[in-house]
Amino acid sequence: MFEALIGFAALICVSLLGIPLAFATLIVGLIGFAYFRGLESSIFMASQQIAELIANPNLIVVPIFILMGELVRRAGITDELYELGQHMMGRFKGGLAMATVIASGAFSTVCGSSIATAATMTKVALPPMRRLGYKDSLSAGTVAAGGTLGILIPPSVPMVIYCIFAQEDIGRMWMAGIVPGILMMALFILTIMLMVKFKLDLTAPIDKKELEVKPGALLRARSFLILFTIILGGIYLGIFTPTEAASIGALGAFLFSLHRGKMRTLTEYREVIGASTGISASIFAIASCALVFSQFVNISGMPYELVNLMEQWDLSGFELIIAISILCVMLGMVFEVIGILVLIIPIFLPSLEAQGIDLIWFGVIVIILIELGLVTPPLGINVFTVKAAQPDLHLKEVFIGVTPFVAAMIVTAVLILYFPSIAMGLPNLMR
Repeated sequence: MFEALIGFAALICVSLLGIPLAFATLIVGLIGFAYFRGLESSIFMASQQIAELIANPNLIVVPIFILMGELVRRAGITDELYELGQHMMGRFKGGLAMATVIASGAFSTVCGSSIATAATMTKVALPPMRRLGYKDSLSAGTVAAGGTLGILIPPSVPMVIYCIFAQEDIGRMWMAGIVPGILMMALFILTIMLMVKFKLDLTAPIDKKELEVKPGALLRARSFLILFTIILGGIYLGIFTPTEAASIGALGAFLFSLHRGKMRTLTEYREVIGASTGISASIFAIASCALVFSQFVNISGMPYELVNLMEQWDLSGFELIIAISILCVMLGMVFEVIGILVLIIPIFLPSLEAQGIDLIWFGVIVIILIELGLVTPPLGINVFTVKAAQPDLHLKEVFIGVTPFVAAMIVTAVLILYFPSIAMGLPNLMR
C-alpha cells in the first residue's frame, strides 16, 4: 500500500508539471509495476491492458455518441434549444441564465460531454447575455455550471467508462442519471433566482422587446425532441441497446443536418469526423493508460488492504461512501473526469462490494461529486473551457460566478445520498 501512495503522489506531481494525464498515468504505472515484477513484465502488462480496453465492444458507444454530438452542433439544434429555453424563462429576471441551464441540460441528452456542452453554450448563450447587460460572473458561471450536466444527464460518456469498470449495465446507469439531472437543473435555476434577487446588479432591467422570441419555438426544437424520445425512450422500453441507440441517434442527427443544408461538402465531413476522432482518441488514451496505473495499484495490494482497514475501523457503508466522496472531490480539483473514475473504481470496488452497496446508485453520487471538480480550482476544466471559448473573460469572474452552483451540486448529492429512490426509481422500472 505504501508503494501505491508514493505512486499517487508522483502522479499528482507529474500532472502539475503539465504532462497530460494519459502520459502521466502510463509513466507512473509502468515504473510502479516494474518495481514489483520487472520492466519486461511491466511493458507486457501495459500493452495487454491497453489492447483489451480498446478492443472492448462496449466502448463503441463512446465514439458514436461523440459523433452524434458533433452532428447536432452542425445542424444548429443547440440554438433552437436556447431559443426554447428563452421562450420558457425569458419573462423572469435572470431568464436568459435560466434558459442557458435548460439548453445545457437538453443539449447534454444528445452530447454526453461536459466540455463540449460548456464550449458550445459559451458561443450560443454568452453574447446575448452580455448584450442584455448580464454581468460576466453570472453568465460565464452559469455556462460553466450548466456544462457539468453533460456527464450526468444521459447519454454520458463517463457513465459508460464507469459501467465498464464496475461491470454494471449501461442502460440502467443512464436511466439513473435522468431524475438527478433534472433535479440539478431545477436547483441551478433556483440558484439563479436567488442570485438575481439578492444581488440586483447581476442583470439589467428586463427589456421585453429584446427578449421576444418568434412563435413556434417548441416546433423548431422538434429535432431535439425526436432524438431524445428515440434514444432514451428506446433504451427505457428495452427496444434496443445503448449501442444501437447511439447508432440510431447518430443517423438521425446526420439526416437532420442534411435536411438543413449541412454536411454537403467534404470539408464539413472532414471537420466533423476529425473533431469526433480527436475527442474519442483522447478519452481512450486516458482510460487505457489509467488502467495501467490501476494495475500497479492492484499489485501493490492497496485495494485489499483498504478492505482490511475498513473491517478494522468498523466503517459502515455510509461512512465508506462519505470517505470516497471526499476523495473524489479532491481528485476532481486536479484530474480529468475519466481518469478519476478509472483510478477510483478498481481501488474501492472490493470494499463497495463487501458492503453490498448498489453500484448504480453509488455511481450517480460519484459522477455528481466529480462534477464539482470541473468547476473548482486549481484545474476547473469547465471554467478553462469557457475561458478558451471566450478569451476576454477573466478566470476570477468565472470562478466567482460558478461558486453558488457548487452549493446546488452538493445539495443534489446529499438528497440522492439520503433518498436513493431519486436515482433508482427509473432503473427499477425498466423492462
